Amino acid sequence: MRFASRGELDGGLVAVQSARRPAPRLRVLDGLRLVAALMVVFYHYVALRGGWGADPARVFPTAGLLARYGWLGVETFFLISGFVICMSTWGRTLGDFVVSRASRIYPAYWVAVLVTAAVITLWPDVRTVKGWDSVLTNLTMLQQGIGVWDVDGVYWTLFIELKFYVLFAIVVATGVTYRKCVAFCGVWTVLSATAPTVDDKLLTLWVMPLFSPYFIAGIAFYLMHRFRPTALLWGIVAVSLLLGLHGIPKRMHDNVDGAAAIWPATLIVVGIFGVMALIALGTFDRVQWGWLTTAGALTYPLYLIHQYIGMTIIHALRGRVAAPLLVAGVALAMLGAAWLLHHCVERPLGRRMRNALRRGMEEMRRHSAGPAAVPAGLPVRQEPRAYEKAEPDRVG
Repeated sequence: MRFASRGELDGGLVAVQSARRPAPRLRVLDGLRLVAALMVVFYHYVALRGGWGADPARVFPTAGLLARYGWLGVETFFLISGFVICMSTWGRTLGDFVVSRASRIYPAYWVAVLVTAAVITLWPDVRTVKGWDSVLTNLTMLQQGIGVWDVDGVYWTLFIELKFYVLFAIVVATGVTYRKCVAFCGVWTVLSATAPTVDDKLLTLWVMPLFSPYFIAGIAFYLMHRFRPTALLWGIVAVSLLLGLHGIPKRMHDNVDGAAAIWPATLIVVGIFGVMALIALGTFDRVQWGWLTTAGALTYPLYLIHQYIGMTIIHALRGRVAAPLLVAGVALAMLGAAWLLHHCVERPLGRRMRNALRRGMEEMRRHSAGPAAVPAGLPVRQEPRAYEKAEPDRVG
C-alpha cells in the first residue's frame, strides 16, 4: 500500500483550490457597469456645453461640480473589462475568444453607428456627419487606427478596448494560466512605464500608458477572486493604482475645462479600486438580485447611443423643459432605447453572428488539421458533422 507524499497532498490541495465549484454570477459587476455608464451619461449631459449651447456651469452650478468627474466611468469600464475578459477566456481557445468578442461588440455597434449618423444628419445642431464614407469606415470600429472621425464621441474607447483584446489574445492563444496572466501583467506594466520616455509612437499606441493600469489591475483582481489574494497580486494592484493616479492630471486636462481640483478624481479612482477589491474577495458574492443582470445588459447599448443623440434632444428641448427634468427624461429615454437595442438587435443578431462565426472557425480548424484528420475515402464536405461530434461547441 502506497501513501501519498506531502508534495502530492499539497499539489492535490492546489488543484482542488484551482478547480473551485462554479461560482455564482457576479451580478454586482453588472450593476457596477451600469453605474459607470451613468457616470459617463451624467458627464456628457451636465458637464459639457454641447446640448445646452452655453456654459454648463451656469445651467448646473452645483451638479456640474460632480458631473465634471463623470469621465472616470471610462476608467471603471477598463478595470471591469480586465476582470471579465480574464474570467471569460479561462479554458477557451483563441477561436472561442474571437467569436465571443466579435458577436458581443459588433451587432449593437453597427446599428448605433447608423442610427446616430442618421440623427445628426437630420438634426445637425450638436454634431454633423463628415461624409458617409467616414460612417462606413466607422462600421469596422477601426477608425481611430487610421485617423478617421468618430461618428459618436464615445467610440474612441472602443478602439482602446479592441487593442486590449489583441494584446490579451497572446495569452489566450497559448492557454490562459495563472502564471501567464501574472507574466502578462508584469510585462505590460514595464512597457507602459517606459513607453513615455522612449518616445516611440508605435509602442505608446499599443501599450496605452494612461489606461493599461486599469486593465492590469482588473486581471489581478480576477486572479484573486478565482484563487486567493497574495502579496504578488496585491503588489500588481498597488502599482497599477499608483500608475493610474499618475495619469489623472493628464485625463483632467483632456476632459475638464478650466481649473478643477484633482483630489476628487483621485478619491473616485481609489474608491473604484476599493469596490473591485471587495468583489475580488467575494464580499458581494451573495448579491444575486436579478435586476442587476438586466442593468448590465443595458450598459453597452446605452453607452453606444446616448451621447450625440441625447445631446441633440437636449438641444431641441432646452428652452421648454427645466434642465434637471430634461436630463432625467433624456437619460430614461436612452435607457429605453438601449433596452430595445439589446432585445431587438444585440441578442438575436449576436446569436446569429456567433453561430456563423463558429461555423467559420470549425471550417478553418477542419481544413487546418491535415490529411490525417480526414478518414480515407470521406468526401471533404461531409466532415463538419463528424467534427461536430468530436469537437463540441465551446463558445458560450
